Amino acid sequence: MVSKLNSAEIIHFLLILLIILIPARLLGELCRRYKLPAIIGEIFAGIIVGPTLLGLFLPDVFKDIFISTPHAFEAFDGIANIGIILLMFIAGFEVDLKQIRQNGKQAISISLTGIIFPFAIGFISVWLLYQSHFANGVNNQLVTSLFFGTALSITALSVITKILLDLDILNTRIGNIVLTAAMVDDFLGWILFSIIIQLMNVGKGEASFWSVSVVVLYAVFMLTGGRWLIHKLLTFAGLGEKPGRVLTMAVCLCLISACITEGLGVRGIFGAFLVGVGINDSEYFTEKHKHVLHQFTINVLAPLFFASVGLRLNFIANFNLEIVIIILFIACLAKLLGAGIGSAISGMSKNESIAVAFGMNARGSQEIVLGLLALQAKIISEPVFEGLVVMTVVTMIISGPIMKHYFLKDQQLQTVS
Repeated sequence: MVSKLNSAEIIHFLLILLIILIPARLLGELCRRYKLPAIIGEIFAGIIVGPTLLGLFLPDVFKDIFISTPHAFEAFDGIANIGIILLMFIAGFEVDLKQIRQNGKQAISISLTGIIFPFAIGFISVWLLYQSHFANGVNNQLVTSLFFGTALSITALSVITKILLDLDILNTRIGNIVLTAAMVDDFLGWILFSIIIQLMNVGKGEASFWSVSVVVLYAVFMLTGGRWLIHKLLTFAGLGEKPGRVLTMAVCLCLISACITEGLGVRGIFGAFLVGVGINDSEYFTEKHKHVLHQFTINVLAPLFFASVGLRLNFIANFNLEIVIIILFIACLAKLLGAGIGSAISGMSKNESIAVAFGMNARGSQEIVLGLLALQAKIISEPVFEGLVVMTVVTMIISGPIMKHYFLKDQQLQTVS
């Protein structure tokens, strides 16, 4: 017989939603007011109502809310997971394959060096420091090193888009090149991470070279024949000009793809991301559809997920300053060096190269998601995950102002000359 929440558990579930959503939205809006990404406030909301603060000062209250009724919290966890699946779905909208082809050479130069250098530096650093700082009780030195190389390679596409909008250079040549390079980083990073998750299962009877190949083949299919199939299905749903049917079809395709990748041994968010990329240029999935889905996900569902990140961990008990400094140093050095060299090779001036490098150094929700998945898969430990969270927040804060400074400096030099 299928069990369901009783009346008391439903009330408890709704209270959990309110207790998490209200501070997450308030702190998120406060961050936006001061031109910071909302994700920072949403994570801090989880830290406040989680074991770090509420659990420390009012442990009985924390237990009554989040532990005493496990079924209610499991229901909340399900909603939070839907939120991150839809968030990665709309993140795929930002990956414009046509633009990647148009801005080819310069963007590829920035993107490749912005991936190769962070991957190599991240991999080597963690490999050398594994026993002293990154070991987590599981013998997975290779996988942990590969994960860090991948995590440090990815640029936060949504964050860099906001920075370019704030600087009013999104539609300029340089803005398009930076955005395109970030798109390539984002996409290749998810491909790499999906392979790493599969590699972690090798030897456990759950994965093999074949299963890794299937994941790559599925990604290739979604970018070719899959896009054609998505377009045909949306065309069918759009007959009769019923916008609700198109939106329903898009979300169903997202969930189907998430089920497929989850079944292949990769997290469902990767499948959702691929559908988002494939659906982006469909004439039937309009900007209005994207706006509706974007607003509901960003303002209701995604805050629940990012608050749950702070809710799951004790950031005081597990905080390790040395690990935080190491991760922050490696992440910034690797990305600034790689993206800076790529920018210089592509013909940009010194100040433009520095500005682009700091823009590409911006991390965001993708790193948090990857880190949480790695934590759940026991690739990294809690102190290391907290180091990734701190690195993400710091790079989000510093990237915009520094990028703006060097762009203005470059413009002043051009005016004088």
